[in-house]
Order: sequence, then structure tokens, then C-alpha cells
Amino acid sequence: MTSSSPVRPGLPSSERTLPTATYRLQLQPDFPFAAAERAVPYLAGLGVSHLHLSPVLEAVPGSTHGYDVTDHRAVRAELGGEAGLRALAATARGHGLGLVLDLVPNHMAASPRHNHALREVLRDGPDSPYARWFDIDWEAGEGRMLLPVLPARLPEVRDRMRVADGVLSLDGQEFPLRPGTEGLPLDALLDAQWYRLGWWRLARTELNYRRFFTISELIGVRVEDPGVFDATHAKILELVADGVVDGLRVDHPDGLADPEGYLERLDAATGGRCWTVVEKILTGTEPLPASWPVAGTTGYDALRYLDGLFTDPLGTDELADVYREFVGRAGDRGGYWEATARRAAYKVVTHELAAETAALTRLAGRICAADPSLRDHAPWALHTAVRELLVRVPVYRTYRSGGERVLTPEAARGAKAAFAVPEEATAVDTVRDLALGTLGDGPDRRAFRARFAQTSSALRAKSVEDTAFYRYTPLLSANEVGGDPGRPAVLPEEFHAHCARIARDWPGTGTVLTTHDTKRSADVRAGIAVLAQCPQRWAELLEEASGVPAPDPHLAWTAWQTAFGFGAPDAARLVPAVLKSVREAGLHTSWTEPDEAYERAVADFVAAGPGRIPLRTASPAALALEPHIRAQILGSTLVHLTMPGVPELYQGTERAYAALVDPDNRAPFAPGPDDDKTALVRAALGLRRARPGLFGPLSTYQPVTATGPAAPHCLAFTRSGHVLTAVTRLSLRLTEAGGWQDTTLTLPEGRWRDLLDGVREFTGGAETPVKLASLFEGRPVGLLVRAE
Repeated sequence: MTSSSPVRPGLPSSERTLPTATYRLQLQPDFPFAAAERAVPYLAGLGVSHLHLSPVLEAVPGSTHGYDVTDHRAVRAELGGEAGLRALAATARGHGLGLVLDLVPNHMAASPRHNHALREVLRDGPDSPYARWFDIDWEAGEGRMLLPVLPARLPEVRDRMRVADGVLSLDGQEFPLRPGTEGLPLDALLDAQWYRLGWWRLARTELNYRRFFTISELIGVRVEDPGVFDATHAKILELVADGVVDGLRVDHPDGLADPEGYLERLDAATGGRCWTVVEKILTGTEPLPASWPVAGTTGYDALRYLDGLFTDPLGTDELADVYREFVGRAGDRGGYWEATARRAAYKVVTHELAAETAALTRLAGRICAADPSLRDHAPWALHTAVRELLVRVPVYRTYRSGGERVLTPEAARGAKAAFAVPEEATAVDTVRDLALGTLGDGPDRRAFRARFAQTSSALRAKSVEDTAFYRYTPLLSANEVGGDPGRPAVLPEEFHAHCARIARDWPGTGTVLTTHDTKRSADVRAGIAVLAQCPQRWAELLEEASGVPAPDPHLAWTAWQTAFGFGAPDAARLVPAVLKSVREAGLHTSWTEPDEAYERAVADFVAAGPGRIPLRTASPAALALEPHIRAQILGSTLVHLTMPGVPELYQGTERAYAALVDPDNRAPFAPGPDDDKTALVRAALGLRRARPGLFGPLSTYQPVTATGPAAPHCLAFTRSGHVLTAVTRLSLRLTEAGGWQDTTLTLPEGRWRDLLDGVREFTGGAETPVKLASLFEGRPVGLLVRAE
């Protein structure tokens, strides 16, 4: 292990280690442990300290991501099994690298054939010892669990069902039979099971188990139950105890009933020895709960600040005006951000999450019926109150404390506006108090509070990330997890303030630019973000491309901007990404109500236009943007690798990496040729590995301000007084304004060596300010190290 800095001051390094940098590998059958093991020498040479592996436990056969866990007791055989994982760990250790595992506590695959725990529940019903694993509302299903797995209505597939050896099968699916029912006639047999087989379309309104977001193929797991926690974490904890694993990435903690309680239990079970980060999406300036026993987040908050830093705040407003004129969308259907996000929230809460809101309404009704002081709220009033409060939660969810700052009195007043009769609007107060936990204790009250928070996180994710982000698209680079398309730019002083907070409160937090879940890789987003510096030039490029007719102007804008960021025409990759965007937007077609004619038109347009025409290099005006895209890429890369926190590189991003939304960005890892970005990455990572103390928990972060006419175009800071990062911001605007001219940067006292060329030296001090034209000669970034 190359790093032994503690995660937080006061913890001895022998108890918990802090990576200097991690490298994410997407394991899959085409890239198993053995392939990762072969990549270890290359990755060690790159300069990272830990390999971050996607989920390693048993999953649905053939899964390319591993989040559909089927058995927590075993390491996935398709990847090489436990022996393969331990061999990878040993090889990594031999090269000075540790392992970080992606842990999936919230859900499993809802596959009776592969999920052993679910299979037992379906066979034995609510008396099964595994029934406690899942949130199943048996009462709502009249004693049965709905399995929405049939490709059509039951009468249409009934004749294809077969019964043999205690199993009911249909088209490759298998369902265990309740003991004693195998000899019944088929109709009686179906009615006698602890489950009800139903058409997949019933999930939206009839589902009676908690799922992951709106994905019925993933069933929620009750890890708040100590027995369930123990059973689902035994193998991971064994790997930690054996020294195979050094860190954990906790997937989607917001889906859990009690995230803080879970993290406390996990911390205790690992003995506090793991570097643990959580995939927590923070909204705006929302802080990570200080009481959570983790090193920080997986880094989407850093991504937002990094992208925003290199986005022109003035140009985004002008670009939004050009966009609205071009697409002609109504304000709440893509014209304006807030209105679009609110309409999307209503759409998701009343459609995709109808079963979840119905469950909350039933639970609220049961609580009210049992308490004389809460009676006489009509079910429709409780349902309306649930819906109206959910759409007004401004973050992903509430936690143990601070919920009143999220479910505010103002939110309650807004929710009451949906009622015509003030007395009926008091249902809002009841639902709000239940969600905040201020109406006493008890199983149903605790369940309501947890399920409201869980549903709110699903609503936020589906309505913002997976709907509104695809409807409101002036600048697609801003439409990333944790981002704010309504305010995509971040000023330098905001960035510095964020870094100061991270250095003070969460020095071991993760930071990222690209992940397996980003809708566009950082390089693609950088290409798009440059357009905010030249809105009119973008309008002219669109006009040049107008010879290829599109099904609608919004699609044309989105597809051409995606292709521009991607950089090269590639119909095979662009068509699926654009089709996904129109399905997620849900305005002309969707996953569940597809319009095949519209989708054919989309595919034909992309293939004939963005997938064929090299818009980014088709004209001198477009080609002239290439140096500025390069400046964006190198600048964000260097800031990411030297700012406070632990940087993570997604596989392949150490070099030019253009990737679109999954599955495009989840191809098996393969090393490629080095480029100027790779040289920058090697220099920064090598420095972090050689001198971890300059970047660790006890390090400092200090902004350095340029002086002169182009000062706003330089962002600079020092780490622990010994490393200086300087990058160019908004280089197109800089060029148009006449370049650096006499703008200077005063380095701290001492001699400073340019780590990127290894030759140049600069002298610090107020008497010898460095001209930025000289500092940035040959490249738009600088990484200086104080000479000892």
C-alpha cells in the first residue's frame, strides 16, 4: 500500500487508510478478475493507489454491471469466483495497490430463478425466514406478492406454462410452487401460490413490494434488520477482515430505510478500517450529514463544481434563449428548467411511482384509523397530500435529523393549494408530521417515515435525472447527476469555497469527472460546454446542419449537440444514445409506451445526420473550437487530480475518452495509446503517490489570484504550500478578448519547477510575478512543485 494517511485526523493510519487515487474497473464476463489482474502493472504505473471494482457478488448470469445481485454468500463465478478475486488482490498488493469494492445493500435481482432468498419467500410465503428480507405488503396483495413478469395478460400466455418437479415455468422463467399444490389444475394452482403472476404493465399501479426506483426487476432489501444485514454482508466482511479489501463504495444509500443506521452498523462491522464513500447525490449546497461515519461521497458534488467552473455564466443565458427560440417548447415541457422539473415530478409520481404513492396512502390511512386524533381524512385527501409533498422535496430525501428544513412550512402551504376546502387540506399537515416523525412512535409510523424518504429519493432520481434532464437541453454538459441545468456555471470563488469546505470537513471524500453512470463522459461534456462561450456560432452550425430534416427541432438540437461533444460521427453509438434520450424524456415515445414510427424516424435522422456528418470539423468555425475543447479537458483533469479529496479515474479516462450514456460507457477495459492527457494524468498521480501528505487529510488548500485584464480566466491554488495548480478558464472568451496580455500570477516565495516539462523553473514572490502568457506557453495548464 502506498498511502497510509488517515481518513480523518486522530485515526491512526494502522486502522484506516486513505487512497491517493482510485481507478474504476467495470467487471463483466468479458472482463473478469483475470483480465483485471493482467491490467495491474499498467494501472500501477499510471500512479493510482487502489483499484475500484464494480460489484463482485453473484449476479444475474451475463450481467454486464453486477448491480442485480442474486446471492450475497458468494463471489461471482462468471468473474472467476473468490479464488480469482483473491488472486487479483494478491497481484495488486504486489504492485502496491489495494482494492475498493462496490457494495450494493439496497436491492437484489427480483429473479426467482436466481435469487435464492426470493425463491424461498415465493415458495413458503410470509412465514419464510427470508420474508423479513423484503418490504412486501402482503395485505395489499390479499396475501400474495405480485410478480409483474408476464409478457402479456395471463390468458394470452397461460397455454405456454408448464409444471414439473415443483416448478412452474414459462419461456425460460421459473417459479417455485407452494408445497402441496403441484397436482392441482393449472388455474387452481396459480391461485394457490403465495405470488400472483401478472402482466408486466401491472407493476406501475399494483406492485406490492419495494423496488429500486421504478425497476421492478430489482427488489429492495431490508438491511435495517440486523439479521438481514449479517446475512447479506458476511462475505464482504470476510474479505475485509482477510485484508483482501481496503475500501467500500456504498451504492444508493438513499434507498435504505435508515442510511445513517446502516452506515454505523457497517462501520462497526468493518472495525472502522475501511475507506468508505457513499453514492450520495447532493443537491445545490446541501451538505453531507456530518454524523455519517464515512470518508465522504463518491464525488458527484465535485463533478458539478468542476464542470461549472469551466462553463461560461454569461453565455449560458444567451444559449438558453437561442435554444428556446429554436425548439419552441412550452415552458414546462422543456422551455424552462424549474417548470420542466416540476411537471416531470408530477408525471413520475402519478404514473411510474403510482404503486409507491398508493402504498404510502394505505399506510397513512391505517395510522389515522388507529388514532382517534387523526381520523376522518379521506383516502383521496391523504393521497393528494402525499403526492403534493413528494413533488416539493427539493433534495433526494430527509434523514434522521433536519427534515423540517426539507419538508418546510412553505412546502406544506404549496401542497395545500391543491385542495379546494381548507379543512380537507389539513391532511397535508398530518402527512408532513408523519414524514417528519413528529406524531409519535410505532411500527407503522416508523415505516411511513422511512418509505416516504425512500420514495422521495426515487422520485427525485426518476423525475430529474431520468426525465427533466432529457427534456430541458440548452447545454447538455450541465445535465449530469448532481448538476443544476438551471444554473450550470460555477464562479471561481464558489469553487474555492467548495474546496475549502471539503479540505476542512471531508478531506477523504471521493471526486470524479466520469463514472459508469454519467450520461456523457467528461471529454464529451467539455466539448459541449465550450458552446456556452459561443452561442451564436452554435446557432450557425445548427443552421448549416438543417439540410437533414429531423422529426422535431428539440431532437435536432439534442442530437447535434450530443454529436458535437462526441467529436466524430458514429451512428452505431449515437443512435442508441439518442433513442434512449427520447424514451427517457417521454414526450413522443417512452420505454413502456413506445411510438415505433417516431423511433424509426429518430434512428433514420441520426444515421443520416449527426451519425454521418462530422459537424465538429465540418467548417473552419467549428474546427477553430478544438484548442478550446482541449483546454477544457486538460484544465478540468488537472483541477480534479489536485483539488481536495481522493480522485477517481474511470477506466480509459487517462487518455482521450468519448463515451455516451450506458451501456456505451461500460465496454470492457482496454489500455490505449498515451496522449497529452495521459502525460498530465501520470504527472499528477505520480506526485500524489510520491508525496501523499501534500494532498491528505492534514493538507491545506489556498487560492492564488491572478492580476491583470484576463485574471478571471485563470484559476489557481496551492496544496500545502508546495504544489501549485494553474489552469485556463473559458479560453475562447480569453482569445476573443486579446489573450493574457499583461496578466500575471504571483507565486508563493521560493523556486518552482514545472512538473509537466521537468525543465522550466519560476521564482515566487511579489517582486517577480509570473506572466501567464509565459506560464501557459505550449499548454493551457500548469503544475508546479516547490523546489526543495
